[in-house]
Amino acid sequence: MELQVKLEVFEGPLDLLLHLIEKNKVDIYDIPIVTITQQYLDYMKQMNTTDMDLMSEFLVMAATLVRIKSKMLLPVEETEEEEPEDPRQELVERLLEYKMYKYASFELKDRQYDAGRSFYKPPTVPDAIQNYKEDIDLDDLLSNLTLSKLQAVFDSVMQKQVDKIDPIRSKFGKIEKDEVNIEDQMILVEEYAMRHKRFSFRSLLEHSAGHGKSYIIVSFMSVLELMKTGILSISQKELFGDIEIEYKPQNKEESDHEH
Repeated sequence: MELQVKLEVFEGPLDLLLHLIEKNKVDIYDIPIVTITQQYLDYMKQMNTTDMDLMSEFLVMAATLVRIKSKMLLPVEETEEEEPEDPRQELVERLLEYKMYKYASFELKDRQYDAGRSFYKPPTVPDAIQNYKEDIDLDDLLSNLTLSKLQAVFDSVMQKQVDKIDPIRSKFGKIEKDEVNIEDQMILVEEYAMRHKRFSFRSLLEHSAGHGKSYIIVSFMSVLELMKTGILSISQKELFGDIEIEYKPQNKEESDHEH
């Protein structure tokens, strides 16, 4: 009775070599070429394939292994200038490259499998929800807009003014009090808002910073008053972040002119 042995199927000679290295648990950088070559040839003796192209690939690799084995059996002439080249180096590089592509193919196959279990559908949000806009209570909005939240912005602008001061020359000259009227400043802030439409609180302060500390404070109070009347609206994307100010047209003509 003839004993039949079923061999594992490999994609090519590099796949077989990689299998033999892992099977023998050897370092890929230090391949025992004699042992691996013998096992490789034993496998080829048991191969039964009619694919001549595949067979030719295995034969070429077999010849390569025999050549490497022969080189390693020959004595090596050592020189002081150059270290002897390892005959296995090229084979090791090819195996490492093949191993990288093989594992990458496994990863892509897993992703393809996962993608087959994923389903997508277009958004089905009702128009009523899609177009919903929450009514803004200015009083409630202003109640959360405390000076402490604006302190970081205010301090940053004021610090810039301090940094500009010459520590020696600033002691000379006469200090005069700035006379700023809040009603007049509200007009200036509103005109600034009409020109810029949407701007940051920081940019408004920097625009006013050249007039002194009192001017900045009155500008801040003017923004609060204009928000109470609905002329300006504010938003803040994150806590202690920059505050965005937007001008709200008060009549249809202004709105049409804006568009």
